[in-house]
Amino acid sequence: MKEETLKGWHLIWWLFTLFGFPITIPWLIYHFFDIMQRKRRKSMLSGKVVIITGASSGLGEALAHIFYDCGCKLILISRRKEELQRVKNDLMNIHVTIPTHPPVIVPLDLTNINSLQTEVSKMIDIHGKIDILINNAGISYRGEVVNTNMDVDIKVMLTNYFAQIALTKAVLPYMIQQKSGHIICVSSIQGKISIPYRSAYAASKYALQAWCDCCRAEMYDQNIKVTTVSPGYIRTSLSQNALTGNGKIYGVMDKNTQEGYSPEYVADRILKAVLKEEKDVFIAPFIPKCAVYLRTLCPSLYFWIMQKRAKKAKES
Repeated sequence: MKEETLKGWHLIWWLFTLFGFPITIPWLIYHFFDIMQRKRRKSMLSGKVVIITGASSGLGEALAHIFYDCGCKLILISRRKEELQRVKNDLMNIHVTIPTHPPVIVPLDLTNINSLQTEVSKMIDIHGKIDILINNAGISYRGEVVNTNMDVDIKVMLTNYFAQIALTKAVLPYMIQQKSGHIICVSSIQGKISIPYRSAYAASKYALQAWCDCCRAEMYDQNIKVTTVSPGYIRTSLSQNALTGNGKIYGVMDKNTQEGYSPEYVADRILKAVLKEEKDVFIAPFIPKCAVYLRTLCPSLYFWIMQKRAKKAKES
Protein backbone atom coordinates (compact mmCIF):
# COMPACT_ATOMS: atom_id res chain seq x y z
CA MET A 1 0.00 0.00 0.00
CA LYS A 2 2.85 2.37 0.90
CA GLU A 3 4.63 1.52 -2.35
CA GLU A 4 1.49 2.34 -4.36
CA THR A 5 1.14 5.67 -2.53
CA LEU A 6 4.79 6.43 -3.16
CA LYS A 7 4.42 5.62 -6.83
CA GLY A 8 1.37 7.89 -6.99
CA TRP A 9 3.34 10.80 -5.53
CA HIS A 10 6.20 10.10 -7.92
CA LEU A 11 3.74 10.25 -10.82
CA ILE A 12 2.27 13.54 -9.60
CA TRP A 13 5.76 15.03 -9.20
CA TRP A 14 6.76 13.82 -12.63
CA LEU A 15 3.67 15.40 -14.22
CA PHE A 16 4.28 18.66 -12.35
CA THR A 17 7.92 18.69 -13.45
CA LEU A 18 6.91 18.00 -17.04
CA PHE A 19 3.98 20.44 -17.30
CA GLY A 20 3.89 22.54 -14.13
CA PHE A 21 7.31 24.15 -14.13
CA PRO A 22 7.15 25.41 -17.74
CA ILE A 23 3.89 27.19 -16.86
CA THR A 24 4.44 28.17 -13.22
CA ILE A 25 7.92 29.68 -13.46
CA PRO A 26 7.13 32.11 -16.33
CA TRP A 27 3.87 33.04 -14.59
CA LEU A 28 5.66 33.79 -11.32
CA ILE A 29 8.27 35.89 -13.13
CA TYR A 30 5.56 37.81 -14.99
CA HIS A 31 3.54 38.29 -11.79
CA PHE A 32 6.61 39.56 -9.91
CA PHE A 33 7.48 42.14 -12.57
CA ASP A 34 3.83 43.14 -12.86
CA ILE A 35 3.68 43.84 -9.12
CA MET A 36 6.91 45.85 -9.26
CA GLN A 37 5.66 47.89 -12.22
CA ARG A 38 2.35 48.63 -10.51
CA LYS A 39 4.12 49.77 -7.34
CA ARG A 40 6.31 52.10 -9.38
CA ARG A 41 3.33 53.52 -11.27
CA LYS A 42 1.31 53.85 -8.06
CA SER A 43 4.06 55.97 -6.53
CA MET A 44 3.92 58.17 -9.64
CA LEU A 45 0.25 58.95 -8.90
CA SER A 46 1.29 61.09 -5.95
CA GLY A 47 0.46 64.71 -6.71
CA LYS A 48 -1.71 63.90 -9.72
CA VAL A 49 -4.90 65.94 -10.03
CA VAL A 50 -7.92 63.64 -10.21
CA ILE A 51 -11.52 64.64 -10.87
CA ILE A 52 -14.15 62.16 -9.68
CA THR A 53 -17.83 62.68 -10.53
CA GLY A 54 -20.62 61.12 -8.50
CA ALA A 55 -18.23 61.27 -5.54
CA SER A 56 -20.79 61.72 -2.76
CA SER A 57 -21.54 58.01 -2.26
CA GLY A 58 -21.14 54.48 -3.56
CA LEU A 59 -18.43 53.79 -6.11
CA GLY A 60 -17.46 57.46 -6.38
CA GLU A 61 -16.81 57.65 -2.64
CA ALA A 62 -14.76 54.43 -2.76
CA LEU A 63 -12.73 55.84 -5.66
CA ALA A 64 -12.09 59.00 -3.66
CA HIS A 65 -10.61 56.96 -0.81
CA ILE A 66 -8.41 54.81 -3.01
CA PHE A 67 -6.97 57.69 -5.07
CA TYR A 68 -6.55 59.93 -2.02
CA ASP A 69 -4.61 57.11 -0.41
CA CYS A 70 -2.25 57.28 -3.43
CA GLY A 71 -1.49 60.91 -2.64
CA CYS A 72 -3.62 62.38 -5.41
CA LYS A 73 -5.08 65.89 -5.34
CA LEU A 74 -8.81 65.26 -5.57
CA ILE A 75 -11.60 67.35 -7.05
CA LEU A 76 -14.88 65.76 -6.01
CA ILE A 77 -18.07 66.50 -7.95
CA SER A 78 -21.68 65.77 -7.05
CA ARG A 79 -24.98 67.58 -6.73
CA ARG A 80 -25.13 66.94 -2.98
CA LYS A 81 -22.90 69.44 -1.20
CA GLU A 82 -23.48 68.06 2.30
CA GLU A 83 -22.51 64.53 1.26
CA LEU A 84 -19.43 65.82 -0.55
CA GLN A 85 -18.38 67.60 2.63
CA ARG A 86 -18.89 64.37 4.57
CA VAL A 87 -16.68 62.47 2.11
CA LYS A 88 -14.01 65.18 2.35
CA ASN A 89 -14.04 65.04 6.14
CA ASP A 90 -13.82 61.24 6.10
CA LEU A 91 -10.85 61.33 3.73
CA MET A 92 -8.92 63.78 5.90
CA ASN A 93 -9.77 61.97 9.15
CA ILE A 94 -9.11 58.42 7.93
CA HIS A 95 -6.00 59.03 5.84
CA VAL A 96 -4.26 61.39 8.25
CA THR A 97 -0.77 60.22 7.29
CA ILE A 98 -1.21 60.76 3.53
CA PRO A 99 0.87 63.75 2.31
CA THR A 100 -1.60 65.39 -0.06
CA HIS A 101 -3.79 68.46 -0.41
CA PRO A 102 -7.27 68.69 1.15
CA PRO A 103 -9.86 67.48 -1.39
CA VAL A 104 -11.72 70.18 -3.29
CA ILE A 105 -15.48 69.74 -3.40
CA VAL A 106 -17.51 71.10 -6.31
CA PRO A 107 -21.30 70.92 -5.93
CA LEU A 108 -22.41 70.68 -9.54
CA ASP A 109 -25.25 69.31 -11.65
CA LEU A 110 -23.47 67.84 -14.66
CA THR A 111 -26.62 67.98 -16.75
CA ASN A 112 -26.19 71.79 -16.88
CA ILE A 113 -23.95 71.17 -19.85
CA ASN A 114 -23.46 74.80 -20.86
CA SER A 115 -21.83 75.58 -17.50
CA LEU A 116 -19.20 72.83 -17.62
CA GLN A 117 -16.56 74.75 -19.55
CA THR A 118 -16.61 77.54 -16.97
CA GLU A 119 -16.52 75.07 -14.09
CA VAL A 120 -13.52 73.23 -15.56
CA SER A 121 -11.70 76.55 -15.97
CA LYS A 122 -12.22 77.16 -12.24
CA MET A 123 -10.80 73.70 -11.48
CA ILE A 124 -7.74 74.45 -13.59
CA ASP A 125 -7.20 77.63 -11.57
CA ILE A 126 -6.97 75.53 -8.39
CA HIS A 127 -4.16 73.12 -9.30
CA GLY A 128 -3.09 74.28 -12.76
CA LYS A 129 -3.79 70.98 -14.48
CA ILE A 130 -6.01 67.90 -14.66
CA ASP A 131 -4.28 64.52 -14.95
CA ILE A 132 -7.14 62.05 -14.55
CA LEU A 133 -10.89 62.42 -15.09
CA ILE A 134 -13.13 59.65 -13.75
CA ASN A 135 -16.64 59.91 -15.19
CA ASN A 136 -18.54 57.93 -12.59
CA ALA A 137 -21.82 59.85 -12.13
CA GLY A 138 -24.90 58.19 -13.54
CA ILE A 139 -28.51 57.21 -13.13
CA SER A 140 -30.25 53.89 -13.66
CA TYR A 141 -33.67 52.95 -15.01
CA ARG A 142 -36.30 50.23 -14.71
CA GLY A 143 -39.26 50.01 -17.08
CA GLU A 144 -40.92 48.70 -20.22
CA VAL A 145 -40.09 50.25 -23.57
CA VAL A 146 -43.73 50.80 -24.50
CA ASN A 147 -44.67 52.46 -21.21
CA THR A 148 -41.65 54.72 -20.76
CA ASN A 149 -42.10 58.45 -21.27
CA MET A 150 -39.68 60.04 -23.70
CA ASP A 151 -38.75 62.51 -20.97
CA VAL A 152 -37.25 59.59 -19.04
CA ASP A 153 -35.24 58.36 -22.04
CA ILE A 154 -33.92 61.88 -22.54
CA LYS A 155 -33.02 62.37 -18.85
CA VAL A 156 -31.14 59.08 -18.64
CA MET A 157 -29.26 59.80 -21.87
CA LEU A 158 -28.50 63.35 -20.72
CA THR A 159 -27.05 62.16 -17.42
CA ASN A 160 -25.22 59.03 -18.53
CA TYR A 161 -23.99 60.13 -21.94
CA PHE A 162 -24.21 63.82 -22.88
CA ALA A 163 -23.08 65.11 -19.47
CA GLN A 164 -20.13 62.69 -19.44
CA ILE A 165 -18.84 63.59 -22.87
CA ALA A 166 -19.49 67.31 -22.33
CA LEU A 167 -17.30 67.27 -19.21
CA THR A 168 -14.67 65.23 -21.05
CA LYS A 169 -14.66 67.68 -23.96
CA ALA A 170 -14.19 70.55 -21.51
CA VAL A 171 -11.19 68.78 -19.96
CA LEU A 172 -9.52 67.46 -23.13
CA PRO A 173 -8.03 70.77 -24.40
CA TYR A 174 -6.03 71.11 -21.16
CA MET A 175 -4.83 67.51 -21.42
CA ILE A 176 -3.85 68.08 -25.05
CA GLN A 177 -1.92 71.18 -24.02
CA GLN A 178 0.01 69.28 -21.35
CA LYS A 179 0.46 66.27 -23.68
CA SER A 180 -0.84 63.80 -21.12
CA GLY A 181 -4.00 62.68 -19.41
CA HIS A 182 -6.25 59.75 -18.64
CA ILE A 183 -10.02 59.56 -19.10
CA ILE A 184 -11.88 56.79 -17.26
CA CYS A 185 -15.56 56.29 -18.05
CA VAL A 186 -17.56 53.99 -15.81
CA SER A 187 -19.92 52.24 -18.18
CA SER A 188 -21.67 48.95 -17.41
CA ILE A 189 -21.83 45.38 -18.58
CA GLN A 190 -25.07 46.65 -20.13
CA GLY A 191 -22.96 48.86 -22.33
CA LYS A 192 -21.94 45.59 -23.99
CA ILE A 193 -25.18 43.60 -23.78
CA SER A 194 -28.64 44.92 -22.96
CA ILE A 195 -31.22 43.05 -20.91
CA PRO A 196 -35.00 43.48 -20.78
CA TYR A 197 -36.47 46.44 -18.87
CA ARG A 198 -33.22 48.43 -18.97
CA SER A 199 -33.60 50.03 -22.43
CA ALA A 200 -32.82 53.67 -21.57
CA TYR A 201 -29.93 52.73 -19.29
CA ALA A 202 -28.38 50.24 -21.71
CA ALA A 203 -28.73 52.67 -24.61
CA SER A 204 -26.87 55.41 -22.70
CA LYS A 205 -24.06 53.03 -21.77
CA TYR A 206 -23.79 51.67 -25.33
CA ALA A 207 -23.44 55.26 -26.55
CA LEU A 208 -20.77 56.06 -23.95
CA GLN A 209 -18.80 52.94 -24.90
CA ALA A 210 -18.87 53.83 -28.60
CA TRP A 211 -17.83 57.44 -27.97
CA CYS A 212 -14.90 56.31 -25.82
CA ASP A 213 -13.70 53.90 -28.52
CA CYS A 214 -13.56 56.80 -31.00
CA CYS A 215 -11.95 59.18 -28.49
CA ARG A 216 -9.29 56.61 -27.58
CA ALA A 217 -8.18 56.29 -31.19
CA GLU A 218 -8.21 60.04 -31.88
CA MET A 219 -6.31 60.96 -28.70
CA TYR A 220 -3.60 58.30 -29.02
CA ASP A 221 -1.06 60.65 -30.61
CA GLN A 222 -1.72 63.20 -27.85
CA ASN A 223 -0.62 60.73 -25.16
CA ILE A 224 -4.13 60.73 -23.66
CA LYS A 225 -5.38 57.37 -22.43
CA VAL A 226 -9.05 56.37 -22.46
CA THR A 227 -10.35 53.51 -20.31
CA THR A 228 -13.89 52.18 -20.25
CA VAL A 229 -14.91 50.15 -17.21
CA SER A 230 -17.86 47.79 -17.55
CA PRO A 231 -18.84 46.44 -14.12
CA GLY A 232 -21.67 44.13 -13.29
CA TYR A 233 -23.89 44.77 -10.28
CA ILE A 234 -22.35 46.86 -7.48
CA ARG A 235 -23.77 47.16 -3.95
CA THR A 236 -24.77 50.81 -4.17
CA SER A 237 -28.04 52.76 -4.12
CA LEU A 238 -28.11 52.92 -7.94
CA SER A 239 -31.16 50.67 -8.29
CA GLN A 240 -32.98 52.44 -5.44
CA ASN A 241 -32.51 55.80 -7.18
CA ALA A 242 -33.36 54.45 -10.62
CA LEU A 243 -36.08 56.11 -12.67
CA THR A 244 -39.18 54.19 -13.70
CA GLY A 245 -41.02 54.60 -16.97
CA ASN A 246 -43.16 57.45 -15.61
CA GLY A 247 -40.19 59.29 -14.10
CA LYS A 248 -40.76 58.25 -10.48
CA ILE A 249 -38.03 56.77 -8.26
CA TYR A 250 -37.85 52.97 -8.30
CA GLY A 251 -37.00 52.82 -4.59
CA VAL A 252 -36.09 49.13 -4.43
CA MET A 253 -32.74 47.45 -3.82
CA ASP A 254 -32.62 44.66 -6.41
CA LYS A 255 -31.49 41.22 -5.27
CA ASN A 256 -28.76 41.25 -7.91
CA THR A 257 -27.56 44.61 -6.60
CA GLN A 258 -27.52 43.34 -3.01
CA GLU A 259 -25.37 40.40 -4.10
CA GLY A 260 -23.11 42.52 -6.31
CA TYR A 261 -19.49 43.57 -5.95
CA SER A 262 -18.52 45.91 -3.14
CA PRO A 263 -17.70 49.48 -4.26
CA GLU A 264 -14.26 49.08 -2.71
CA TYR A 265 -13.48 46.05 -4.87
CA VAL A 266 -14.52 47.83 -8.07
CA ALA A 267 -12.59 50.96 -7.08
CA ASP A 268 -9.46 48.90 -6.50
CA ARG A 269 -9.91 47.23 -9.90
CA ILE A 270 -10.26 50.67 -11.53
CA LEU A 271 -7.03 51.79 -9.86
CA LYS A 272 -5.28 48.74 -11.31
CA ALA A 273 -6.70 49.59 -14.74
CA VAL A 274 -5.25 53.10 -14.44
CA LEU A 275 -1.86 51.77 -13.35
CA LYS A 276 -1.73 49.24 -16.19
CA GLU A 277 -3.27 51.69 -18.71
CA GLU A 278 -5.92 49.18 -19.70
CA LYS A 279 -8.32 50.22 -22.45
CA ASP A 280 -11.46 48.16 -21.84
CA VAL A 281 -12.13 46.52 -18.49
CA PHE A 282 -14.75 43.93 -17.57
CA ILE A 283 -15.63 43.54 -13.90
CA ALA A 284 -18.28 40.87 -14.01
CA PRO A 285 -18.92 37.22 -13.07
CA PHE A 286 -18.44 34.36 -15.50
CA ILE A 287 -22.00 34.18 -16.89
CA PRO A 288 -22.31 37.87 -17.91
CA LYS A 289 -18.90 37.64 -19.57
CA CYS A 290 -20.08 34.58 -21.49
CA ALA A 291 -23.21 36.48 -22.53
CA VAL A 292 -21.06 39.17 -24.15
CA TYR A 293 -19.31 36.60 -26.32
CA LEU A 294 -22.59 34.78 -26.98
CA ARG A 295 -24.12 38.02 -28.29
CA THR A 296 -21.27 38.24 -30.79
CA LEU A 297 -20.77 34.60 -31.74
CA CYS A 298 -24.32 33.30 -31.62
CA PRO A 299 -26.75 36.24 -31.54
CA SER A 300 -29.85 34.15 -32.31
CA LEU A 301 -29.32 32.11 -29.13
CA TYR A 302 -28.70 35.24 -27.11
CA PHE A 303 -31.93 36.84 -28.42
CA TRP A 304 -33.89 33.70 -27.53
CA ILE A 305 -32.50 33.74 -23.97
CA MET A 306 -33.42 37.42 -23.57
CA GLN A 307 -36.96 36.73 -24.82
CA LYS A 308 -37.34 34.05 -22.16
CA ARG A 309 -35.90 36.38 -19.53
CA ALA A 310 -38.30 39.18 -20.47
CA LYS A 311 -41.28 36.84 -20.28
CA LYS A 312 -40.22 35.45 -16.91
CA ALA A 313 -39.64 38.94 -15.45
CA LYS A 314 -43.06 40.14 -16.63
CA GLU A 315 -44.82 37.15 -15.09
CA SER A 316 -43.09 37.46 -11.73
